[in-house]
Amino acid sequence: MKSQAIAIAHCCVFVGLAGSSGMACAQFASTQRALPEAPLSHLIAVADAEQTPDATQVNASQSADAATRGEATHPSLTRAQAEQMAIKNNPRISVARLLALAQHQVARETRAAQLPSSTVSVTAVGAEDASRISAGFLNSPSVFEHAGVGASFAQLITDFGRTGNLVAYSKLQEKAQNASAQATVDDIVIATDQAFYNALQSQELYRVALQNVSTRQTTESQVSELTRNNLKSTLDLSFADVNLSQAKLLQLDAENNVHASMATLDAVLGLDHEVIYDLVDDAANAQAPPGDVDQLVQTGLKQRPDLQALDFDQQAAVKYSHAQRDQMFPTIAAAGTVGIVPIRPPQYETNWWGAVGVNMNIPVFNGFLYSAEAKEATIRAQAAAERSRNLRDQIVRDIRTAWLAANTAYQRTAVAQELLQQANLSLQLAQTRYQMGLSSIVELSQAQYQQTDAAIGNTNAEYQYRLALATLNYQIGATP
Repeated sequence: MKSQAIAIAHCCVFVGLAGSSGMACAQFASTQRALPEAPLSHLIAVADAEQTPDATQVNASQSADAATRGEATHPSLTRAQAEQMAIKNNPRISVARLLALAQHQVARETRAAQLPSSTVSVTAVGAEDASRISAGFLNSPSVFEHAGVGASFAQLITDFGRTGNLVAYSKLQEKAQNASAQATVDDIVIATDQAFYNALQSQELYRVALQNVSTRQTTESQVSELTRNNLKSTLDLSFADVNLSQAKLLQLDAENNVHASMATLDAVLGLDHEVIYDLVDDAANAQAPPGDVDQLVQTGLKQRPDLQALDFDQQAAVKYSHAQRDQMFPTIAAAGTVGIVPIRPPQYETNWWGAVGVNMNIPVFNGFLYSAEAKEATIRAQAAAERSRNLRDQIVRDIRTAWLAANTAYQRTAVAQELLQQANLSLQLAQTRYQMGLSSIVELSQAQYQQTDAAIGNTNAEYQYRLALATLNYQIGATP
């Protein structure tokens, strides 16, 4: 009523200047009493954190309301649950772990050369006694009808370190593969965090878009009613209609982003079908970034699994170069055999046999093959060391840039909240001035646009900061 009185007073003053104050004021008063009470316009977002309910409580109340209305409810999902689900289901992690298991078997295969080997043979021969094999061989061995069973063994005594270096090379390759598997886990975790926060951000922006449509619809309804009563011009209604259409377009884009971001999250979680989740916000876990970047750099150099993998690869390359060099050394091995011949011709003097001996192979010349292979392996080991050093430099750079980005994002959250508060206040004042007839629809539209932009900016700043923290944890190799 107070605002109506003020509006009537302003109308009397304006119309009085035209010379018809009494009739116009009476007509405006009767028309103002006939107008219906327009719904209160809502702010798009609330900047005061104390008045914002906890996300878990909001999701729980929404699920309860949906259950009461008989609507289908979606499963809730926290960031930690999403990370564990992705680690369990994502095929890239399964591939990395299977490759690590395969590399373990390669290490066992290489170590087999250090262990003794033995075989058991059972042979029965029907032949023309004392005949000789005269084709296919340089010698002409005699063959006899006989049957026997025997065993033989072989054992490497020494090859002057070659096999030992090959075993060390395989074990280091196994460690490198395990580190690469952990690096894959970290890659999936950061991809999950990015998809989770992008989906959560899209859902929040969709809520902002819905509230924006509600606010613009309220304004359009008010202006339409005032226009029908000849209190506002069709220009005002045209502006209100344009603003409402823009809000609906924003809503459509936001809704599309919600479904697209949820599809991305489903893919990272290892799902081959669409699942819509009610994402649970972990706003309480958002803290200020660490202050000592040098400590973060040292932590990253110690914990990054991809750097550990390259270090193991470089150590393995050194071992392999030593093994290639050791090919030029002699190889000494023992061998033996024993058996019996229960069925034999008279030419056999005894019914059993047995022998044991030592053999040494000395490489003399093979066209410089071994020396070339040793030189190649040495050069590749040097290249592996340079790759490791290059990754170290990149890690230092990435940690520092991620730390700077996290600090900037943290400062932006405070500025965005302050901007939202000012935009809320500006919108309230613009609505009051427009309802009192002290401003045009252009000023109200500008205030609504600034409010929408500030609400979107506040939402983006909040989730970009959380994503920046997740990226910083990824850069220092922090495991979930």
